[in-house]
Amino acid sequence: MKLITVKMPEPYVEGLDELVRTGRYSSRSEVIRIAVRELLKRELWIKEEELEFQPLRAFVEKRVFI
Repeated sequence: MKLITVKMPEPYVEGLDELVRTGRYSSRSEVIRIAVRELLKRELWIKEEELEFQPLRAFVEKRVFI
């Protein structure tokens, strides 16, 4: 893994600390990694998969099945 430095507003840090304090996550780093992974899935990876199937989807939507 690569180490990066991130600046964020204090309320975000407090939220991260609360998630760790309540035992939902083991560290701030874990929370941030999961949040970034979910963002990438939603914003990049899933959209790329949808684009791969667009021609097939367009074909299926235009067809009439009896």
